[in-house]
Amino acid sequence: MDEAGGRVALVAGGSGLVGSALLPLLLRAPDYARVHALSRRPLPLEHARLANRVVRFDAPLGPQLKGLKCQDAFCCLGTTLRAAGSAVAFRAVDHDLVVAYARAALALGAERFVLVSSVGADPDARNLYLSVKGDAELAVEALRFPSLHIMQPSLLQGMRREHRPLELIAQPLLLLLAPLMLGPWSRYRPISANIVAAAMVAAARSGRRGVTRYTYPALQRLAGGQGGPSPL
Repeated sequence: MDEAGGRVALVAGGSGLVGSALLPLLLRAPDYARVHALSRRPLPLEHARLANRVVRFDAPLGPQLKGLKCQDAFCCLGTTLRAAGSAVAFRAVDHDLVVAYARAALALGAERFVLVSSVGADPDARNLYLSVKGDAELAVEALRFPSLHIMQPSLLQGMRREHRPLELIAQPLLLLLAPLMLGPWSRYRPISANIVAAAMVAAARSGRRGVTRYTYPALQRLAGGQGGPSPL
């Protein structure tokens, strides 16, 4: 299943904040011989080991990925209620599409699945965002990947392509409060997308089996120096 003696990675959501930080890390990693990136439109990135496959995410993924194989699958898919336009449309991306991608990755031979979710994800949460994220986590967990790593960051720091007014307002406030977020509250500290991306690569390399969830402290430890210095 390895391609030319190295591992093969499958990535969805490579144009987003975390995904755009993840792809260069995978392409620099000597243990990955090939990186297949799925996107709606061609990505502004070229590399000898990158294969960018443009797909229709509103259509079954299986036929579109025919012939692909992978060991590691990374999921950075996600939107916001504002961008989606409705609760139904939001769930279609952050739950339905995430689960459909996970099923497709499993069918392609993925043994390790690394998912970007959210701190506080809980199917019983009153908040729509957190309840949908929690439902997605449980649905992916039910697929029984040999190794499932769930990243649960709080507010992500980095330059997004799309405008998110609430994040722009929240970031300075949370940065001021971050030093006071100690103990159980440390999980709510804002975190660099580069750190999350580095943690994703490290998780896939860790050899850890079963289901593991990572919040801020664990993400920082897992990333080590791979993602560059944290602004905190």
